[in-house]
Formats: sequence, structure tokens, C-alpha cells
Amino acid sequence: MNEPAPPELSRDLQSIVISVDAMGGDHGPDSVIQGLQGFARRHQDVGFIVHGDSGSLDDLVNRSPDLGRRCQIRHSDAVVGMNDRPSHVMRHGRGTSMWGALQSVHENEATVAVSCGNTGALLALSMISLRKAPHVNRPAIAILWPTRNPGKFNVVLDVGADIRADAEDLLKYALMGVSYARTAHDLRKPRVGLLNVGTEEHKGRDELRHAHELIRSAAKANRYRFEGFVEGGDFPSEDIDVVVTDGFTGNIALKAAEGTASLIDDLLNEAFRYSPLSRMGALFSYASLGRFKRRIDPRHVNGGVFLGLNGIVVKSHGSADATSVEAAVALAYRLAKLQFHEKLVARVASVAVGTLDDSAGSEDVDQTGSVPSC
Repeated sequence: MNEPAPPELSRDLQSIVISVDAMGGDHGPDSVIQGLQGFARRHQDVGFIVHGDSGSLDDLVNRSPDLGRRCQIRHSDAVVGMNDRPSHVMRHGRGTSMWGALQSVHENEATVAVSCGNTGALLALSMISLRKAPHVNRPAIAILWPTRNPGKFNVVLDVGADIRADAEDLLKYALMGVSYARTAHDLRKPRVGLLNVGTEEHKGRDELRHAHELIRSAAKANRYRFEGFVEGGDFPSEDIDVVVTDGFTGNIALKAAEGTASLIDDLLNEAFRYSPLSRMGALFSYASLGRFKRRIDPRHVNGGVFLGLNGIVVKSHGSADATSVEAAVALAYRLAKLQFHEKLVARVASVAVGTLDDSAGSEDVDQTGSVPSC
């Protein structure tokens, strides 16, 4: 029997091909395929390469007419477990569904990879398969943080790709965060803040003060506003668009926020179940509570982006359900559609070669003088 048409033959109809690790995450391929189905119904210009156990995936995919010939299944015998050590996966991860998803991007069969799997393992395999982009020492994971800004979210990076970051790394994070903010929120001149224990310029470690000077010096040429040092309370601030920090601090802040959000949800449910009167009050406020929960529901903004690699990788939450997977795929689609990776690499390279003057980044301005989205 002939194999399904490969993605390269379908690109006449699908302008974007997304490579998906279907076996990563807590819920297995069911949630992943359901998420792909939801996205495929709304977008006809996308093809998928789905990596995992073909015996399970064939049945799931065939249930959806929306996927059809737009989905090619690549069989993988092995799966990266959520508890597997990255060092072990680096040595033995080839042949897994996660490796296959990344290789499809490396071989230019797909534009972007999506996985719900082990974060450390995914980063380790990404660096082997895709390699770091030119002039990037340490990749970063960027996420969207709920805020009162018109775009509803701030960009925060790094949140766990690397626990260390020197001043040059933090400058690269700032530049990558600026590109991401332009792509995610169509911001012409994002506002950037560097996380510290206070806003005064004399505070913080030596590398933070050095990074402060580097980020400030690069602001004019790269068309962003540097707001100086910011504190932890500024993550959701409407006065900032990009928060830059090292992965150790950023990951702790992210996990603390997730735990706090979960606590607030539990306390609200407990309060409204307290008495018959409170349950009646919950009925009257049902619509408002629904809007509030949707506003802070991480499933609808699911997806951390690995920045600084030779390709786009979107990391979905390990406990992602179909709604979360669909959101992660939507983010991957948007970044691929806007050619985000190419623009990000060009921006980082412009600083690496020392073009920190008014002409730096001139390639980002078209003949009409307008600034594109990245």
C-alpha cells in the first residue's frame, strides 16, 4: 500500500506544516489529536506531521475528516517519559516521537515543532537536532503572562531553559523578547524591563548592572524602550511589555504564579459553596466568574516558545488537554506564518556584529518607513 502524500507534496495547498510530538504529556495522543482537530477545523492552510505510535494514531486521526490528507503519521517506537533525565535522553533519545518532531523541522519538512513532553529533555534534544542560532549562547523559554495591557499579556523570558545567564545573555533575551512582543501583540516599540530586587540602578548583582547598560545601549537601534530595572510585582504590570530574567528566577516565578492561581480558583469555589446563600450568589455572578476564569485560564495561552534555536519549538504544558493543545498549535501557526524565526535571528545578529547605531536593524524597515511585526 502506498504511503500518504508527504508534506512537501501538499505545500501547494498548505502554506504551513507543523510537526507534532503526539506521545508527550500526561494524557497521551488522545488530547493531542483532539487539539489538532479543533485547530484544523478553523484553518485550511495547515498540514501536520504527527509522530508517535502509528497503531494508536491511525485510529484517532481517521475519526476526523478535518485532518484527512493534511495529516501524515510518522511511526516512533519510543517515547520520552516525563521523568526521564535530560542527560539520558541526550544519549538515547533518537528514535523517540520527540526527536522525530524536531527532525522534521531540521530537515525543512515542517516549519515549527510542538510537544507536550518533558521540558528539559525537549530542550536538550532541540539543541542537538536544531542547534543554537548564530550568536546565541543560551536559548530561552518565553511565555505570555496575564496583564492589563491592551494585548492582555506580557512576554517573560527566560522561565527555565537555563538557570544561568550573564549580561550578554540577558541582552540577547531582551532582543528576542522584543521580537516576540512585536509578533504576539503587534507592538511597534515594546517596553522592556530587567528583573531585579529593586528599581534603583545601584541594586543587584554585577552582571545585572552590566546587563542594564547593554540593554539600554541597544534600545535606540532596536526600537524598544528600556524602562530599567523592574521588580516581581511588575510581571503583570500594564507599564511594561517584556520582562527579562534568568531561567532560575523566571521558573520559580512561573511556578509560584501557577500555584497561586490554582489556590485562588480553589478558594473561590470553596467560598461559593459555603452556604445556600453563597451558592445563590454564585448563580447571579456566573457570567462574570466565567469571564474571570477564561481571562486567567492558562489553557488558552498555553505554549512556551524556545527562542535562540535554528527553528521554532513550542512547548505545551505537560498536563495539556485538547483546549491547551489547540492553543499551543495556534501559537506555533502564528509564529510560523509571520516568519518569526528568521526575523529574530537577524535581530540578534545585528547586535552581535556591533551595529548598535541608528542604522542597525535597518533591514526591518520597508521602503515606506513602516516597521514590520518582528
